[in-house]
Amino acid sequence: MEKQWSVYLSGEIHSDWRERIAAAAQAEGLAVAFTSPVTDHARSDDCGVEILGPEDDRFWHDRKGAQINAIRTRTLIEKADIVVVRFGDKYRQWNAAFDAGFASALGKPIITLHDADLTHALKEVDAAAQAVCSQPEQVVAVLKYVLAPE
Repeated sequence: MEKQWSVYLSGEIHSDWRERIAAAAQAEGLAVAFTSPVTDHARSDDCGVEILGPEDDRFWHDRKGAQINAIRTRTLIEKADIVVVRFGDKYRQWNAAFDAGFASALGKPIITLHDADLTHALKEVDAAAQAVCSQPEQVVAVLKYVLAPE
């Protein structure tokens, strides 16, 4: 039976890169299961106060959400065979950089995905990655090569 690989898709949530990767991987027939953080920005930000109660101080509001989101993120990264980390140009994805560091500390293979104009800013993150891509289709090409039977 062919192994089904688990690939965690971390990073920016304001473009269709996840959908492009999933569609191309399916078209290639790759045995991959994709996981990701909660990508609904408001739902992710507000989960802590919606579940545990309101906060007047924005620090505690954000902290509650971050801690609950960390349960999902840490668990899925720990279970992942490969971690793809996407950095977009509109927003700083500090959480994505943290995910890359966490994955690296766990010894997980990392694929980064970003435009060329972010290369300098991400040089340390890219140095920890096994592949640096600029297009979602390149990520799928890497996965296709890595998952190919001998």
